[in-house]
Amino acid sequence: MTFDLDPRLTPARPDLADIRLRGQVEAQRFVEGRAARIVVPSAPLRRRPDPEAGLETEAVMGDAVTVYDIRDGFAFAQIARDGYVGYLPEAALGLADPAPTHRIAVLRSFIYPAPDLKRPHIAHLSLGAAFAAEAREGEYWRLGSGRYVFADHAVPLGRTEPDAVAVAERLVGTPYLWGGRTSLGLDCSGLVQLSLESAGLPCPRDADQQERALGTALPPGLEGLRRGDLVFWKGHVGMMLDADRLIHANGHHMTVAVEPLTVAVARIAEKSFGAVTSIRRLAATPEA
Repeated sequence: MTFDLDPRLTPARPDLADIRLRGQVEAQRFVEGRAARIVVPSAPLRRRPDPEAGLETEAVMGDAVTVYDIRDGFAFAQIARDGYVGYLPEAALGLADPAPTHRIAVLRSFIYPAPDLKRPHIAHLSLGAAFAAEAREGEYWRLGSGRYVFADHAVPLGRTEPDAVAVAERLVGTPYLWGGRTSLGLDCSGLVQLSLESAGLPCPRDADQQERALGTALPPGLEGLRRGDLVFWKGHVGMMLDADRLIHANGHHMTVAVEPLTVAVARIAEKSFGAVTSIRRLAATPEA
């Protein structure tokens, strides 16, 4: 018997599945995944083990993953933060330990080979990327790799932002990227996920999942909205900046942009996603 499971969140394929899915899916064999962690700044997750396949989402440094199979340079894996399943580059994976102690709290920062801002940087880290700080050396954290991150760009892992909408505002102008969820490129649900997670609020990855899981539904209509309310269309989501303005990553502007909600609603209804499907209010969202 095969159950109707969301393939985005189900670590299964015809030849192999998570052992916990025995009796729920059909597969030639069932395996116990092994724990790993993302050790590169960001890693693309694709639906197929093909570098030409479209980007589904991204994992960032510090993300915990469960690996079920590795073949031809790709790992069939599941990202712990939101359960997304797909293929990650094998080279992006490292040991699960040590667990991260700090996360990047600015839009982006750099990894240096030494605690010296004049040294050429090795890579960048996006907002939300995490690392295990081994020791403090002056103004820098030393990582287990022997590389360094500027300490004031990071906060302890449990420290969160007070306002998810303020995080989204900082990301205005970020280019639109289908499947993107870093400060170098975002899609609509990636913006919402990154903003909410920065404020300590767990969030699914895709807009339809967010619409089902987040907040409580408001009555139909565009009146009485407030900062932090989420507006959903089929396949799209934005966040209210205040009673009148929407912030969203969108393919019209090809950036994270702010515009009047009424303007966005009219354009989207005419050209792309149709009418608003729901508006949902999160608990304890600071008002403008």
